[in-house]
Amino acid sequence: MTYRSKWSDDAWKAASHIYQEILNLPFVKQLSEGTLSKDKFIFYINQDSIYIENYCRVLAHIASRLKKQEHISDFLKFASVGIEVEKILHATYLGEGHNSVSPTPTTLLYNSYESAKGLGPVEIEAASILPCFWVYQKVGEHIYQTSSHDNPYYQWIATYSDKDFEKSTLRAIEICDELAENSSEEIRQKMTEAFVMATRMEWMFWDSAYNLEKWKI
Repeated sequence: MTYRSKWSDDAWKAASHIYQEILNLPFVKQLSEGTLSKDKFIFYINQDSIYIENYCRVLAHIASRLKKQEHISDFLKFASVGIEVEKILHATYLGEGHNSVSPTPTTLLYNSYESAKGLGPVEIEAASILPCFWVYQKVGEHIYQTSSHDNPYYQWIATYSDKDFEKSTLRAIEICDELAENSSEEIRQKMTEAFVMATRMEWMFWDSAYNLEKWKI
């Protein structure tokens, strides 16, 4: 029997250079320092609200396609918890009146990419949403270690470095590893490609918020 390394180890290795570039983004550095301008942060939260609404639908869609009952239950829980946590954060930072915001090109691209993966094997769809767990958790943990409690964005930082979020992230990784273990080499490779592409879009998402991205025409 041919030995196969754990899929998540290979996927993270393939995307690790992108993760390092994410940590170097001005948005992430200034968020950690507490010096990020409020307009850039609010711009980001508004776009995140649009993204998460679609993301939770994708999580529920993945749940509807999975075979193991425990996997179905976990993905439905991910969707439910994601909605509640984001609702609290967005209410804290946005209040009323943010529903009129339109998606930027990057937000629309990211949402469209993840939704499109629902047309292919569920293993690839699951891999495409994993960076939103894993990269966010790693970035949140990184920022938390260098931030102080008087950081104006501390509540956001604490949410994504929270132990419950870490637990959910580890479970999502575990499920993707199980799916990969029972897949062909072709599907496994496409899972990695989807993971890397979605990680790249995480970079784009923070970068676009810092630059207050708008449609050119």
